[in-house]
Amino acid sequence: MPDIDRAVGAVLGSAVGDALGAPFEFGLPGVFRERFPDGIGELCGGGGWDPGEATDDTQMAVLLGESLLERGGLDLPDVFDRFRRWAAADPKDIGLQTEQVLSGGDAWDVAAALHFQVEGRAAGNGSLMRASTSAVYFATRGRTETMNAARLIAALTHGDGAAWEGTAILHELVRVALLGEDPLAALPATLAEVARAHRERWAGVLAPDWHPDDATEFNGAVWPCLGSAVWALRTTGSFEEALAAAVDLGGDTDTVAAVTGTLAGAVYGPDAVPARWTTLLHVPLPGSGGRVLRTEDLRNLARALASGH
Repeated sequence: MPDIDRAVGAVLGSAVGDALGAPFEFGLPGVFRERFPDGIGELCGGGGWDPGEATDDTQMAVLLGESLLERGGLDLPDVFDRFRRWAAADPKDIGLQTEQVLSGGDAWDVAAALHFQVEGRAAGNGSLMRASTSAVYFATRGRTETMNAARLIAALTHGDGAAWEGTAILHELVRVALLGEDPLAALPATLAEVARAHRERWAGVLAPDWHPDDATEFNGAVWPCLGSAVWALRTTGSFEEALAAAVDLGGDTDTVAAVTGTLAGAVYGPDAVPARWTTLLHVPLPGSGGRVLRTEDLRNLARALASGH
C-alpha cells in the first residue's frame, strides 16, 4: 500500500515548490542562488505574489483532488467544470494554453483537441503542474491505471500526446515513490509503457546524463520541465537541495519546482519539508467563495486522497 506520509509529502512538496519558485518566474538561471547564497531559500514573495502564496499550479491540483474525492473517482466533466469556473474567476496566473481551452466555450471532451487542431502546439507543462493530487489518488491502482488516468486528465486541457505521456510518467514515478521504492530506478520500466510515438523523446530527457542545458525548448514545455525535475532529484541529496536546484534553473520556476517538489516530497516525506515554508504556505482558490487553504488543509486533502475517501 502507498505510504500516507509520503503522499502528504508529495502534495505539500508540490505546493511549497510552487510558492518557492513563483517570485522567480521568467528569471535567469542563477538568480535564486544569488538571492540565497547559502542555499537556504525562503518563501520570499515578489513578482505579485505574497510570501508563501501558491499559484495556479497548486490551485488546479486542489480542484482536481477535491473532484476525485467528492465524485468518488475520475469524473472528467466535473473536473473540467471546476477548472472552467476557476478560470472564469480571474486567477492571478493561468497558463495561456489552459486559459484558451477553458474559456473557449467548447465541451469538455473536445475543447483541448480543437485547440490543438487550430494552434498545432499543446505540449506545455500545465498538466504536469497539477498532478500531485491525482498521482496520490491513483497510486493504489497499479501502473497501468495510474498512467491511463494521468493521460485522461492531461487531455482535458492539452491536445498533444506528449503532455499526456509526460503526466503519465510523473504519476507512475510518484506511485513508485509512495511504495518506498526508488522512482529513478523505475524509469526504464515506466518508459516501456509510454506510447511508442513519444517514447524515444521522453527517454532522452529522462536519461541519467541529460542536463537542463541540453533542453531544446523553454522549460515551460512538458519535456524539459519533467526532465529538469528528475535531474534535480537525481543530482541532489535532500528535499531542500532539489527545490533550490529546480528554482535556480530560471524560466518557469514555479512549475519546475512544483513538479520537483511532487517527486522529492514523495521520496523524502513530509518531515523533510521545512516548517519555515509550511507556516507561510497558503492557497487562494478563485471561484470558490474566497476559500484559502493552509498547510493543514493540504495535509488532510493528501491523506484523504491516499486512502481513497
